Parts: sequence; structure tokens; C-alpha cells
Amino acid sequence: MNKKVSIRRLKTGIPGFDNLLGGGLPEFSFNLIAGTPGSGKTTLAHQIMFSLSKPDNRALYFTVLGEPVLKMLRYQQQFPFFDFNKVNDSIRFVNLSAELLDGDFDRVLSRIAEEVQDYAPSLVFVDSFRSVVQTAKQNDRGASDLQKFVQQLGMQMTSWQATTFLIGEYLTTEAESSPVFTVADGILWLTQNMQRNSMVRKMQVVKMRGQAQVPGLHTFRISDVGIQVFPRAIVEPGSNVESLAISTEEERIPMGVPGLDEMLGGGLPVGYSLLVVGPSGSGKTILATEFLAEGIRRGEPGVIAAFEKSPNQMLSNKLQALVKDGHVGVIDTRSLDLSIDETLHDLIEMITRMKAKRVVIDSLSGFELALAPEFSDDFRGSLYRMIANLTGMGVTVLMTSELEDRYNDLRFSPYGSAFLADAIVVQRYVEIAGQFKRVISVVKVRGSQHSKDIRFFDISDEGIVIGETLSGYAGIMSGRPTVS
Repeated sequence: MNKKVSIRRLKTGIPGFDNLLGGGLPEFSFNLIAGTPGSGKTTLAHQIMFSLSKPDNRALYFTVLGEPVLKMLRYQQQFPFFDFNKVNDSIRFVNLSAELLDGDFDRVLSRIAEEVQDYAPSLVFVDSFRSVVQTAKQNDRGASDLQKFVQQLGMQMTSWQATTFLIGEYLTTEAESSPVFTVADGILWLTQNMQRNSMVRKMQVVKMRGQAQVPGLHTFRISDVGIQVFPRAIVEPGSNVESLAISTEEERIPMGVPGLDEMLGGGLPVGYSLLVVGPSGSGKTILATEFLAEGIRRGEPGVIAAFEKSPNQMLSNKLQALVKDGHVGVIDTRSLDLSIDETLHDLIEMITRMKAKRVVIDSLSGFELALAPEFSDDFRGSLYRMIANLTGMGVTVLMTSELEDRYNDLRFSPYGSAFLADAIVVQRYVEIAGQFKRVISVVKVRGSQHSKDIRFFDISDEGIVIGETLSGYAGIMSGRPTVS
């Protein structure tokens, strides 16, 4: 009986990239890194090369640029992954611009083959293939010669005992007709899009033979440390919010507000997502603060992502001290053009590091404003996947949402996102005897009994104080209240 061939997966160490590929790059595979100009192809190729190369795993990098190799590397040297000690030791750069001057593709192939045979590399990169295409277009026999060249180069690169990469600038229409897309074992497609004043980079694993990659488009950033990929959150079968919520119903946690646990039916079930909605100034952030503070009192670390205000403005003095002491982690949301996947990555990283049990997102309206325009279009779907991933970790999530107070309309979310919450608490104003009064009610607690009362509450120096049940007034939630 024949045994299956075992294919080793090469770990690049690029944050999020190996997860996207399904565990790493298949050894001895022929990969195409394609995309539009400026999308980060060369940076990705260099980061892979410097990560994987070592004396017994050498890399050969061909460039067809007309400028000297050192000039081409000038900007790549700014990244911390660039290691000068590896250049000319375990990495060799070869410039093919002279071979391309007369458009002799056979000469280019010959030079590549000679260098590979002489250096015996484990990694081979050819960058940028677009220059070869442009040279072919200037040649009378360009189209036929280019097709032959691509086929021969692809055959060469797949026959070497090396993991190979072809880097090229392509448009979608060119990709559909290019033969190199057929012979490639792996295809990585990189894009950058502008919407209004926001620029978003995305990556797609179009193809990766022999292993299951994460499907769809995924956000990535090029920062001072290089490329970081944020795989798109995917809800696995059987791990949705509802199934988790029902399974953890018996274990409940206190909210830190006397009287609210009773209204919730004994506290908030562990692993639930709670949506607290209300108009401006109704006390949503204060309730969220009490929720985190109660967790600290019980030895449960927390994490907060504040989108509307800076943490210093939002947190009470006591909670600021807890942040300073390391009991509550704060997600930096000041970066522009966020994606939900990037925020989820930061949350999971901090939750794991702190072993946090409680998470606050304040608020959904501020969150949406912080997103790049491209991500706002699918805000509800992306938010659902995010909450499902967090609650799937066993974390209890409290979200706040700004809601315009209307006397003739009862709504739970301006986004129609109430469906993703396991529990909903509504804070409202009522006008009584010429004064505004705050009232609170529990709209739902999935799979559990809860109070149907509408109760007064005040905000004091000690926090939220829930008062008596609202009685003797009609139409509080659906119309202008009147004394009966």
C-alpha cells in the first residue's frame, strides 16, 4: 500500500500570514505573488525570504529592475526583518536587467538556470515579472515569445528542489488569461483601494494546493515592522452566539449594579453578549465601568475598547488606577481606518495575554465611525462574526450603543444589530412633573426569565443606583408619559 507524501509547511513567522495559508507555505511549491502596483508584493517577498533563509536554507532573489540592487533595497533596509548579515551569506541578489535589454527570453532563462545550479538555493524569487511583460510588448514576437517564456519559466521553477516565488503586477483581466496562473501551486493576490480619504490593503489566497486556506479577502497593514495580516473572522459551525449562550446559562456573573442582577434573572450568564442602549448621557458608559470594576473585585481581568473618548476621559478614577495597575487592558482605538478584523486581533491578543473574562466595547456607533468606509458597508455581518469569536472564547461582552430617545418609537439599535446580543438593557428618559428622569429595563435575556419592570435609576458618586418600579404612569415606552 502506497504511503501519502508528506509536505512540510514552512512557517514564515509573519503575523497572521501562516494562519491565512493554512499552516505555512508548502515546501517546494511554486507560488505567484500578484497584485496592483504599490500593494506590498516586494515587501511580502522580502519578509518571507529573510524569515526563512539561513546558511543551510539559502535564498536566491532575481530582480529585473533597471536600477542597482542596493538602490532597490534602500527602503527595504528600513524594516527590522532586513538582516544585513544574511546578504551574500544566505541570500544572493541577481540583477537580470542586462539580459532583458534585447528581449532575449532564452538568455534570461539560461541565466536564471545557471545561477540556480551554481548557488543551489532552497528559496528562489523572481521580481518583477511585469518588466518581462513590458519587454515582450515592445518586441514584434512578444505575445508568442512571452507565452513560451512563461511556460518554460514555470516548468523550471516547479522542477527545482526549492520553494519558488514569481512576483508580478497584474490586472484581473490579465490574470484570467495568463498561463502562469494555471501552473502555480499557490496564488497570493494583494490589493490596495482608496475610498474617500481612506486607503485599505487586502490579501486573498486565491489558491494553495494540498491544504485548506482561509477563504475571502483579509486586511493587512504595512507598518514600521513590516507586514501584519488580520485574517477575517469566521464563525465555525456549532460555535455561534446562541448555542454558546444557552449552554452557559447556569453560570452567571454579577454586573456590579445593585438591583440589576435581579432584573436580569440572577446576573448575566457567562459568555453572553449584552447590548446596553440609550440616548446621550443616560449612563451607558457608567454601567460599562461598573461591569468591569465588579470583575476586578472578583479577580476577573477585563479589556475595554473605547471608541468615543480617550480612556482618560471615559474611565473613573478608580478604574484608571486599575488600568495603571494592569488589571484592565485598554485597546488603542486612535488609529485611523480600522477594520473589524484588526480590532478583533488586538482584542484576542490582549484577552489571551491578560486572561481576561470581561470585555467592553464603547460604543458601536463610535466603532463604526472609526472603521474605514469599505468596512462600514458590512458592519453588521462583521460585528456578528467578531462577537461570536469573543463569546466563543468564553468571554462575556458588554456593548454600548447610542440611541436617539423618541417618545413615539421603541428601538434597540440604530443598526438593526440587536439580533447579535443575548441580552439587551435599555436606558431611557421620561418627563415627569417638568423634569427628566432616567429609567432602565431589561428587554431580553436569551433562554432565561427576567424582570419586565421599568425602574427609575440615578447616577451618584457611588455609581448607578436603581430605584423603585415605575408605576402610576401610562405610555412611558411607547408615547409621552401622563399621570394616571
